[in-house]
Amino acid sequence: MASSHAYSLFVLFLLLICSCSEALLRGHPVDPTCPRERPSSVVATVSSRHGGEAWCQPPAPHTPVAVLPYDVEPMQFALNLEYTEAEFFLHGAFGVGLDQIAPNLALGGPPPVGARKADLDEVTWRVIAEFGLQEVGHIRAIQRTVGGIPRPLIDLSAHNFGRVMDTAFGYHLDPPFDPYTSSLDFLLASYVIPYLGINGYVGTNPIIDGYETKKLLAGLLGVEAAQDAVLRGLLFERLGAAVPPYGNITVAEFTDRVSAMRNRLGRCGVKDEGITVPRGLGAERAICTNVLSADGDSLSYARTPAELLRILYLTGDEHLPGGFFPEGANGRIARSFLGKTHQ
Repeated sequence: MASSHAYSLFVLFLLLICSCSEALLRGHPVDPTCPRERPSSVVATVSSRHGGEAWCQPPAPHTPVAVLPYDVEPMQFALNLEYTEAEFFLHGAFGVGLDQIAPNLALGGPPPVGARKADLDEVTWRVIAEFGLQEVGHIRAIQRTVGGIPRPLIDLSAHNFGRVMDTAFGYHLDPPFDPYTSSLDFLLASYVIPYLGINGYVGTNPIIDGYETKKLLAGLLGVEAAQDAVLRGLLFERLGAAVPPYGNITVAEFTDRVSAMRNRLGRCGVKDEGITVPRGLGAERAICTNVLSADGDSLSYARTPAELLRILYLTGDEHLPGGFFPEGANGRIARSFLGKTHQ
């Protein structure tokens, strides 16, 4: 009897190790399909061909202050989006979120509502898993540089995403849209949120001055833009494909409707475009493909915190919470619109 019990425990142990969704290494999910580690040529020491020590540091900043006081609140506001992306991607890939992977980063905020593991194919799973783990790093870097705010209550339920798509189309989709049912549905849902992070960082850049803050923002913007490009690229590959079970509604139409919704809710003009556009909105007004959303000079659009909240709340009003933040976003900027100054 004892030996049978020991054998059962051993089998359970093996299953836990082999399960990518459950196994954790230093708080992070483990990918069991990674090849056996060997010395990496990427991290090999590179010596200077000309002898001596290569100079690798940037020049001294013009403003020798790491973080200025007015840098803090705009960068903390960005945590609202970073929390949202982290929870959506982590749950979609692994079925668990920050509370299991990096609980200290939530700073006591409530767990998200309705997030769950998605039915993803191999390629999509790898993309989303990587994005989720990257968002953990983003949250940690922001908190380390400017301090943190508690994770807000975030609604990532299928019901909320269904409301998003219904708002975008102007009628109720039947059956209701559910991001967790397939890779394509999850990619379309991913189209909704990360792009707004790019808008926010582009809008924040001119109003911060500390050299550590600017370095942080540049690093965040680079990866957020790359994530959005990957998502848009994966959707662009299927732009003419119908999205089941919605008849002849194509991937391109979904992106166009979501972008139009964000422009409408943001109330500040065109700052958003789907993966195809009229030629007059394409790069140099010469092309109708639109893998990257950008203005007439092919520069990223900027949005203010108020614009972002109007969209994320799904209300068109930064004073009226709802949508992804039923109780409002956190941080002094977001709470000030609600007449509250606490985080």
